[in-house]
Amino acid sequence: MRSWSADEVPQLPGQGPALRLFDTADQQVRPVAVGDTATMYVCGITPYDATHLGHAATYLTFDLVYRLWLDAGHRVHYVQNITDIDDPLFERADRDGIGWRELGDRETQLFRDDMAALRVLPPRDYIGATEAIGEVVELVEKMLASGAAYVVDDPRYPDVYFRADATAQFGYESGFDRETMLTLFAERGGDPDRPGKADPLDALMWRAERAGEPAWPSPFGPGRPGWHIECAAIALSRIGTGLDVQGGGSDLVFPHHEFSAAHAESVTGERRFARHYVHAGMIGWDGHKMSKSRGNLVLVSRLRAEGVDPGAIRLGLFAGHYRDDRFWSPEVLATAVDRLSRWRAATALPAGPDAADVVARVRRYLADDLDTPKALAALDGWVADALEFGGHDGRAPQLVATAVDALLGIKL
Repeated sequence: MRSWSADEVPQLPGQGPALRLFDTADQQVRPVAVGDTATMYVCGITPYDATHLGHAATYLTFDLVYRLWLDAGHRVHYVQNITDIDDPLFERADRDGIGWRELGDRETQLFRDDMAALRVLPPRDYIGATEAIGEVVELVEKMLASGAAYVVDDPRYPDVYFRADATAQFGYESGFDRETMLTLFAERGGDPDRPGKADPLDALMWRAERAGEPAWPSPFGPGRPGWHIECAAIALSRIGTGLDVQGGGSDLVFPHHEFSAAHAESVTGERRFARHYVHAGMIGWDGHKMSKSRGNLVLVSRLRAEGVDPGAIRLGLFAGHYRDDRFWSPEVLATAVDRLSRWRAATALPAGPDAADVVARVRRYLADDLDTPKALAALDGWVADALEFGGHDGRAPQLVATAVDALLGIKL
């Protein structure tokens, strides 16, 4: 599937420090040890509605990771999926009276437009689930052969399930106890009460064909992929083993990321699917988490249509730490718009205070678990001095503008 276009990332003098990130499995901030090419898999959208600020916050988080790797001198192999075959897509298409593929294509294009406007660096591989059916089938075959998966005893719907106990380490990523797992599994797309399962926690890998639903052929019968196996198959086929970062929103920790990692581990024999599991916090509006089911969405496309500068959207979301659940509001946006205006005014000056120290601090803060609040505060200090006192360094305003572009993705 086609990705989106991106502006070239400018290079800063020198090289940024090594990145440290909070790992969900280990519950601590630790160094992200990567080779010449850093690898990252981030879960994409299910394209049945427009991009909201909760989506944007997640993809901006991993855009920062991408940019910091580039600044530290690494190449980056970034993969993102699109869950372009799933129940919510069918339900919305039926409601709106259009084909599910038409709906998916329309909303995927809107997502691309929003990401390009926000200056999010595109993945090298942008893969729809429907493009990866062959990889999914191959993976399911391997797990059936090894005993990590089984077919339920249901002649009508012989679905294929993954055994939650197929890997000894299952549960290490989330750290949840079984009761919590069962609760979240039921709330987030699982089917604990499905008759014929060996364990209520076992996860669907291949959904046997139902009337009126699309299906693809396989050795175990026509059907379509489950949610978790899609990401495992795409990551393994595009990146392989030794993934540096698996990322997404914090609502994906369980069951989605726990199971996608377990699927991959059951085939590769590795102890960990990814060296780092990184999760962004939720964005709220009007007292609740922003979600399609609740309908309390602030859409990126709507803000753009109202004339909001995408740079201000980035700044508004960067005002809080990426791991924190936080709220969007008119006040957050107004502060971001004012900050962007002041930064642009300062970097348009013919000269300013020396900028080497502030650029070094911004690099250091961002490399320390993406501490955007500290980075923004450091830049605010330089901007305040430049606007009030001026300066004698003719290169400083451009250096700051280049740093903001390269590291924060904001054009001044």
